[in-house]
Amino acid sequence: MTVASELEPLFARVLAAHRTWEARWPGYEEDETVRVPPARLEEALDELCARLGDNYPHFHPLYAGQMLKPPHPAALLGQLAAALVNPNNHALDGGRATAAMEKEAVAGIAAMFGLDGGAGGDRFLGHLTASGTIANLEALWIARELHPERGIAIGADAHYTHRRACALLRVPVLDVPSRADGTMDVQAFARLAESGGVGTVVVTLGTTGMGALDALPEVIAIARPLGVRVHVDAAYGGYFRLLADDDPAFAVFRATAEADSLVIDPHKQGLQPYGCGCVLFKDGEVARLYHHESPYTYFSSPEHHPGETTLECSRAGAAAAALWLTMRLFPLAGADGMRPIVRRCRAAAVRFAQQIAASLTFRLLAPPALDIVTYFPRLTRASAITAASHHVFEAAAASREAPLFLAKLKVDRARFAALCPDVEIDADEVTVLRSCLMKPEHLAWAPRLFEHLERAAAAPSGA
Repeated sequence: MTVASELEPLFARVLAAHRTWEARWPGYEEDETVRVPPARLEEALDELCARLGDNYPHFHPLYAGQMLKPPHPAALLGQLAAALVNPNNHALDGGRATAAMEKEAVAGIAAMFGLDGGAGGDRFLGHLTASGTIANLEALWIARELHPERGIAIGADAHYTHRRACALLRVPVLDVPSRADGTMDVQAFARLAESGGVGTVVVTLGTTGMGALDALPEVIAIARPLGVRVHVDAAYGGYFRLLADDDPAFAVFRATAEADSLVIDPHKQGLQPYGCGCVLFKDGEVARLYHHESPYTYFSSPEHHPGETTLECSRAGAAAAALWLTMRLFPLAGADGMRPIVRRCRAAAVRFAQQIAASLTFRLLAPPALDIVTYFPRLTRASAITAASHHVFEAAAASREAPLFLAKLKVDRARFAALCPDVEIDADEVTVLRSCLMKPEHLAWAPRLFEHLERAAAAPSGA
């Protein structure tokens, strides 16, 4: 459902429900300071709509670049319905209804990872955040509080947000090298952990460069005897947990129940608008570390208020409503719901990668672990590959027939040489092409994307 005409009656339904809700209270006169003449509002709105036209078509399958996925119409409807009320999921007097929705939605996510202890347990602690960055910052803050004298081990391909968070928290970063496929070097981590200075290790399930999956079970086996906590950054790849029970390619996700903390971004694979992140802690006892006093909040109810155990204070209740409504339509449990959507995204990446591998024009950098495909023009020198990648990137977007939008990835010479030993390495880094096929429609469009890619490679320079 992407056509505006199909959404209009549903938006009208949301507005009608809001009017009914407002009518429960006595009418009042709007203050003159906030009144705007309709003509002036329409003029400003027209300008806004015109300026928003200066965006890439993230909704369309021809956008196969960065990890940008259009929100489902249900999420937009849920967000609008709640935004009209403007709840704040901090204290219950700011968002009673959406706080309950957040609790239900987060419990569903915790159950997906096995962090709820099974059978709908509630020993975990979790909540929504504005982003994966904030969620990871919060997880590393708790890690620091639990092991203030130790550092945090971070893989070379982990998201840069972890190093920024450690700098902010004044926590030592203990670097762990990556293997050529982008995963953490587990043996290097073992040697580091045995030194005794590691308090927490960050395991990435879905790196943002190549979509690599760190060996979570192996890391846990090393970390546990040494008293090292395990934090899982599944901001991008988390929803692929839904495929783990019947697809060996995602078996590492089965170990998430043993993690100490985990982050996932529903605004990536979960069909949500920005910003909707989520942080989970297996042991709800970490709530004690959030303790704080407020002289004017938490008074409306003796029940737990979300802000009592969140690093952020004010948080948009509209994000919780959007996620809750989407999860009602696409549940995380069972064979239906979100699982077929994620499966199609994975199938799209596999199909596209197969076309690349069979091509005489392009070749794969590495087989995709999730739905991120990395590839490059089939040439024999690193510098030539970089130049050709830039050309394809520009030519694909400049196509008059149907522009194709891609992304790029810089690969250091050592990794590229390990993955492609037959290529002459005459530069310190090699730029390749990268596509996030995270829309289920990409499965049907994969052959067309490849055709556009081939045409872009054949386009003369400067065309």
